[in-house]
Amino acid sequence: MAYKIITYSVYAVCLLLILWGGKFAGFKKFHDDFMDLDVTKAVRGLAAIGVIMHHISQEQNFQEARVMSIFVNSGFLFVAIFFFCSGYGLVKSLKTKPDYFKGFLRHRLPVLVVPFYVSVVLYTIFYFATGTRFAPVQWITNTLGLTMVNTYCWYVVVIILLYLIFYLVYKKIKSDKVRLIIMFAVVIIMGAIFAVNGHFAWWAGSKNWWLRGPAPKWWMEQKVFWFHGEWWVNSAIAFWLGLLFATNEEKITAWFKKLYWVKLPVVLVLTAATCVLSYVGQGVFGYWTEWSGNGPDIAKKFITFLLQMPYVIFFVIFVFMIMMKFHSSNPVTRFFGKISLETYMMNLMALTTCRMLYKVFPVRSWQYMVLYIVCVVALTIILALIYKAINSVFINLIRKPKKQQ
Repeated sequence: MAYKIITYSVYAVCLLLILWGGKFAGFKKFHDDFMDLDVTKAVRGLAAIGVIMHHISQEQNFQEARVMSIFVNSGFLFVAIFFFCSGYGLVKSLKTKPDYFKGFLRHRLPVLVVPFYVSVVLYTIFYFATGTRFAPVQWITNTLGLTMVNTYCWYVVVIILLYLIFYLVYKKIKSDKVRLIIMFAVVIIMGAIFAVNGHFAWWAGSKNWWLRGPAPKWWMEQKVFWFHGEWWVNSAIAFWLGLLFATNEEKITAWFKKLYWVKLPVVLVLTAATCVLSYVGQGVFGYWTEWSGNGPDIAKKFITFLLQMPYVIFFVIFVFMIMMKFHSSNPVTRFFGKISLETYMMNLMALTTCRMLYKVFPVRSWQYMVLYIVCVVALTIILALIYKAINSVFINLIRKPKKQQ
């Protein structure tokens, strides 16, 4: 009973944050500002909170007790919101800002590259202080960013790659149709890279070596190299969707406004149907095929990725269709929207630190779970603000214009 109270209390708080500050346009009217920066920032804030809850719900004791189970497999949907807004923002800026590509790399990359390497330093210090031991070479590869000392850094790596490809494609090619085709192909290629890479260096030993015990070398373990894990790719299609929407915003918005109350339930049904398709794909084929005993099973991973893509697309469409009629913004969601990247990057450190609460309460007790949720959220915020301040110092140094002689 206590577990259910915790679960439904968290759900109630999340629902309150969605409704708080909400504005309904009316049955025959629409919000023209549903993609404005303030609105999307609040949505990103909600997504950031969702990601934090997702990570908490994936803790073993939470999964065993089925606490907050709705969040366990929904993390990629929250990240899809980030990707969509990023893709949308790039094209929107390209349309509205003259000479947008002039200084693009100098302005866009520091806000991602600096947080990446600051995170590397902070997590290296954290793991060193907590007694985690790495192989000598791993200390070097972690510092260079070639391996993942902070396994949540994958998002920054992917978004940097997508930004760079966007820059190259959209600067050189003028046809919107060709641009979108290329970017769609990029997302598919990324999915194929994961399918080949799998979750660890499966190719480094005899067939199915991982079924016989732990990895013999550190670099053969899970989550070490880039694109080890489906989370690297399964929400990236939303970035492409953001590009598509921003490119044809007026036409798409006008189309959805016509017979809106007919199209909304259709999109809801399609979202539910593609959700089922995604789970069927994971059940029949699956991402974690290494454990089947048939080697890496690359094809099954890739098929699962393709079957999950429609779910991401329709989920994002449904969310933003709702926002055409109803959107909310409140101090909490706006606050998290301002530090969404920072909370994402620092959440692993908070989760790891707060696990020490087992010294106060047993991990399966409701007291531990309540305290763990509160402490993880609080510590994530504190660390995110410190992390943001450090990032700002280095970003400002990089962006500071040189004095003319």
